[in-house]
Amino acid sequence: MSSTAHSSPPRRNSATNVMALSSSHSSDSIGEEKQKLLMDSAAEPPNKSPNSAISANGLKVLILLAVQNCSKNLLLRFVMKEHPKFLTSAAVLGVETVKLVLSLLYIAFVEKKPLSSAVEFIKQDKRNTILMAVPATLYSIQMTLEYIALSNLDASVFSVLVQTKLLATAGCAVLILRRSIKKVQLISLVLLTVGVMLCNMKDDKSSGKQDAEMDTTKGIIATLSIAACSGFASVYTEKVIKAKRKINDDLPKSQTEPSKKEQYGLAYTQVQLAFVSLVIMGLYCMTVELDVIIEKGLWHGFNGPAFVSIFVSAIGGLIVAAVLKFADAVLKGYATAISVVLTGVMSMFLFGTHLNILYFLGIGNVISAVMLYSATDLDRLLC
Repeated sequence: MSSTAHSSPPRRNSATNVMALSSSHSSDSIGEEKQKLLMDSAAEPPNKSPNSAISANGLKVLILLAVQNCSKNLLLRFVMKEHPKFLTSAAVLGVETVKLVLSLLYIAFVEKKPLSSAVEFIKQDKRNTILMAVPATLYSIQMTLEYIALSNLDASVFSVLVQTKLLATAGCAVLILRRSIKKVQLISLVLLTVGVMLCNMKDDKSSGKQDAEMDTTKGIIATLSIAACSGFASVYTEKVIKAKRKINDDLPKSQTEPSKKEQYGLAYTQVQLAFVSLVIMGLYCMTVELDVIIEKGLWHGFNGPAFVSIFVSAIGGLIVAAVLKFADAVLKGYATAISVVLTGVMSMFLFGTHLNILYFLGIGNVISAVMLYSATDLDRLLC
């Protein structure tokens, strides 16, 4: 999580890669976090001064993250605007299948290793494969909820409301990790709450243009559920990683020397996570939606844009998982702020969303909250 102080980077083993997922969703939709669901603790980058200039690579990362988050939200809103009748579980299966295939192709053609090495990795890393069941399940739930949320909310509102994941993450950190909240983080959470409330205030003009099929309450509940899942998944994964490190620290040095398993890269972790997600969603489809699938087919109701959204979500998640290795907390805060602004402005031009003065006041609060929450060394300036 961005509020966690960084120590010297530990060995990059399979445990540290558990967090290298998505998304966005997202978003920071999923979160951005689909994307991002478990990324915040992926690889720990070296500490950077908050006043240090952004490097050329850092600027590319910032633009890529911002554009990816914005485009994902807008595309999903475009797909769900007409309330298509397809199975969201099928969309999740499609995203994870594309991720799995792309990761295997990367292993085969970029790393030039046999595909059997991915199977061997999963066998060797059984413990983390089992532990991934929790974040993988939450990630699948988040992706499903994204479709529900964006069928009932404008992309501009969703991109702001989903930032309540900061509240969820902070709350879970206090309850589960027994961590205290810094003063600057407390201020940022208050600003976030006020900003979200302002962005959701509608005037008569905007209310009159609202889609009759949109259920705003349902969309808000779905988005807040996304934030809750994201916060819990991040804190759970951090707790698992710290427990793993503590065990390694207590073992003799001879038992913690780098092994062959630790030489696997990020693509193998993506394969592992996609595999677990496919198993979980496959079981869900078999037990809950089997009758519908037999009657209408798995891809019933899908159109061209829906299939494009699956590919964009999948490739976006892989891109974010890779580039966040090189992004610090401050840079991710900048990317989030830019994506929120871009989503609001583009939603206005593409979908005719009416943005009133309260929305822009709220978006200022939310951006300030995100930047404050990700900042370092500011708490000492407060009394």
